[in-house]
Amino acid sequence: MSERPVPSSIDPAEVAKFQAMARDWWDPQGKFKPLHMLNPTRLDYVTAQIAAQFGRDLAAPTPFQRLRLLDIGCGGGLMAEPMARLGATVTGADAAEGNIAVARLHASEQDLAIDYRATTAEALAAEGHRFDVVMALEIVEHVADPAQFIATCRDLLAPGGMLIQSTLNRTAKSFAAAIVGAEWVMRWLPKGTHDWRRFITPDELAAMTQATGLRVVDRCGMVFNPLGWSWSLSHRDLSVNYAMTALRDA
Repeated sequence: MSERPVPSSIDPAEVAKFQAMARDWWDPQGKFKPLHMLNPTRLDYVTAQIAAQFGRDLAAPTPFQRLRLLDIGCGGGLMAEPMARLGATVTGADAAEGNIAVARLHASEQDLAIDYRATTAEALAAEGHRFDVVMALEIVEHVADPAQFIATCRDLLAPGGMLIQSTLNRTAKSFAAAIVGAEWVMRWLPKGTHDWRRFITPDELAAMTQATGLRVVDRCGMVFNPLGWSWSLSHRDLSVNYAMTALRDA
């Protein structure tokens, strides 16, 4: 008797978009320029949340040693690599095989040991993998079923584990910034990379996350300042990009 296929929340059309752009992941002036600009601020948020939850000193050389971390939808490894440098045992997963090929090559060039896999969150959960931290960054707006995807992320957490998500709010301001600005005017991304109708408000994301039994403990905006051409964190302004942290109780 054949095994039942593992259900998946991936959207093949969304995967194909990023597969086509895979070779540009590590070009800071290429199609992923917005992520390269955002990454330091995103990293500040993620590392602060992990350090606070697990009692780690960010001034230490490798503060995240012995933490098992999954970067689901890892792309070319923009977040997986710094987390590995901080000492975490990192698994990077992406449904687009082209992304994983680029990520593996770049990690080897940096002499970083990262377990990159061309797979889905559902497959990892079915295999029994569990992590202290799951990062799902700029992915939930691209999956076919966000609620199912978040439930799978919950299943991937060990007791006491942490889920960190980041995505785009569904507001007029986010349409102007992420689609009109980034895709139409600045042409940082190909037109059609984002679908505003798939953006998720913080309240919607919190409701889907809490429905899985996780406990939301933080929401934080990531705000772009066009005058200073810089990003910053804000717990007041979640109108465009934002992050959310939730915990699985021990």
